[in-house]
Amino acid sequence: MKKLLITLVASVAILLSTTDASAQGYNNAIGGRFGSANGISFKTGLNKSAMLELIANFRSNKSVDYFKVTALYEVYNPINGAAGLNWYYGGGGSIGSYKVKGFDGDVYFAANGVLGLDYKFNGAPINLSLDWVPALEFTPNTGFYGGDVGLGVRFTF
Repeated sequence: MKKLLITLVASVAILLSTTDASAQGYNNAIGGRFGSANGISFKTGLNKSAMLELIANFRSNKSVDYFKVTALYEVYNPINGAAGLNWYYGGGGSIGSYKVKGFDGDVYFAANGVLGLDYKFNGAPINLSLDWVPALEFTPNTGFYGGDVGLGVRFTF
């Protein structure tokens, strides 16, 4: 399942790499997202003020192992007086695999929101973001998870 999800993320990223997102100061960005779960992040512009972000992340410790892919539609708004800095909000969903110690595993499925800050360095191909991605989890357990805060560090192109 992990190979299938990685292939899906890569395919969508390639298909969307020709779009434009001039308000954010870059069209595409790829790099890491670090927080409660570490992973790979790819952003691509959909129009002047919106981007699609794909996040493939994982977590493994003594009590839980999971891999999930999250797709987020993000609406960008510039912050006046701070060139290169935008705030954004949006929503999307996650799917993946989830295994808890003592349990064989299950499919992970959730609806997500996103709220964050995005900064593109002027004259350098570097983008930073700090965001909060809460989840309304449907499987394997139903509930709200609000602890996903992450720092994105990406190369822009």
